[in-house]
Amino acid sequence: MISAPLSLEDLLRDSSHALIIGVGGGGDVVGALAAARFLEFVGLKFTLGGLSWERIVYDRVPGPRKLSEVKNVRIIHPFAWMANAESQTNTGVFFAESRMATAISREILLVDINGGVKGVVDGIATAMKQLETDLLVGIDVGGDSLAHGHEAGLRSPLADSIMLAAFAELAVRRHRTLWGVFGYGSDGELTVDEIEAALSKLAAAGGLLGAWGITPKIAAELDEVIKTVPTEASAIPLECFRGAWGKREIRGGQRSLKMTPLTTLMFFMSVGKLHETLSRPAQALKNSTSIDEANDALHKLGIYTELDFERDYDKTARAR
Repeated sequence: MISAPLSLEDLLRDSSHALIIGVGGGGDVVGALAAARFLEFVGLKFTLGGLSWERIVYDRVPGPRKLSEVKNVRIIHPFAWMANAESQTNTGVFFAESRMATAISREILLVDINGGVKGVVDGIATAMKQLETDLLVGIDVGGDSLAHGHEAGLRSPLADSIMLAAFAELAVRRHRTLWGVFGYGSDGELTVDEIEAALSKLAAAGGLLGAWGITPKIAAELDEVIKTVPTEASAIPLECFRGAWGKREIRGGQRSLKMTPLTTLMFFMSVGKLHETLSRPAQALKNSTSIDEANDALHKLGIYTELDFERDYDKTARAR
């Protein structure tokens, strides 16, 4: 008898409580909520999570915040804390996760990636134990976690790569894991063609586990959430759900993307297959113990990261 390949149903059937993390930080927590409502519909409880890293347009200090740089959080681990409606940086910047905590009246996990892959692995493992979750889900809004590293439009590979490498290590340690890409190209980094080529390669390797699309009910909730949770990329699928089509510029005209109904889909995939088959950046930094070590690993691949951009922006601003 030939056994069936691993499928989304298998993972969900064997799980009861999912920890769902927006792996790119900021507005990715909105995409995580979309995934959470789907998992809730099929019978799972959920806890949302995100990163302690806001875009520099909101937080002028480059990089993710450390525990010593935040207040009003419940500490689970030095690299994992629970945020509430009052959680903020020491300079008074509220996290997107703080606003999400207000929107859904729940604490949200904040993951600090300053400790590199090792710190994330330790922090998430501790959080999963304390929160009693048995499924770990990463949600990438836009799809840059599908990058090989050479794509011309790639702008923010560091956070996604650290998180993917950490998820891959947690999978090796027998944690049940799942990866999702939501908002097909909605961050204006990888093109639709690049995303489709990557998904095709992943599917050929047996790494595509299923897909789901947002519904009118979920779209209505997300419409309300994005009124208070700042996001640009996670809002694109909602526009496409209502018929938006064609070219759109985002990030103040610095990037462009294709508006398409495919943006409303969420593709679920095997963490291990994604890490092994596609992600050269995640492979390169898998042994990192700090964010700078991880960043340097991407430099060796010729990749300029979002941390580089923020540090350069900050230097330029200080020089004026």
